[in-house]
Amino acid sequence: MTLEVVVAFSVVAGLAILSPGPAILLAIRNGISLGVAAVIWSSLGNIAGIFCLSAAAMLGLGLLLKSSALLFGIVKILGALYLFYVGLRHVFGRTKIEISPSVNISAYKPYRLCREGFFMATINPKPILFFTALFPQFINAEVSLLPQFLMLTSIFMLLSFVTLICYAMLATRARAALLQPRIAKWINRMVGTVFISFGAALLALRRPVA
Repeated sequence: MTLEVVVAFSVVAGLAILSPGPAILLAIRNGISLGVAAVIWSSLGNIAGIFCLSAAAMLGLGLLLKSSALLFGIVKILGALYLFYVGLRHVFGRTKIEISPSVNISAYKPYRLCREGFFMATINPKPILFFTALFPQFINAEVSLLPQFLMLTSIFMLLSFVTLICYAMLATRARAALLQPRIAKWINRMVGTVFISFGAALLALRRPVA
């Protein structure tokens, strides 16, 4: 794999990762309410999910999603339902962004943060389709596939992790301006609405023609 291929993939992957999505919103939420340390755990779960999606795409499961309308629809509906669930819990106050002057992540166990990040990465078929469409353009089929897979996936995981942490750091800087309960209440509603919007957008996602 040449340097030019690595750079080109990094640029394309970086642009895709920087676009807002559920993982970024999760990092912002945890950054505001729990601090950067909590986001590290949820981001580790997120990149673990990315690795699973990338491996699945390389094994042909992504192509199966593209070719099977039924399977694609099932994955899409399950992902949307999960986003609706998370969003509605925020809207109705069942899950809150609690902003306080001091940060305490004891209420959120690391394994729960990892699990949440993992699910946020894996319930959406869009990353699988992304890897399915992107990898063939950067992989040379005439040489060993495993080193190329590990290289590209590692780059994507690293860029994702760094991006999520950067978003979380920006969110923590806004903590001082968000201490008022009224503002925190509206932030919870806004976060819930955005998650629901992501779910609706996922339902509107069409299966690409193979």
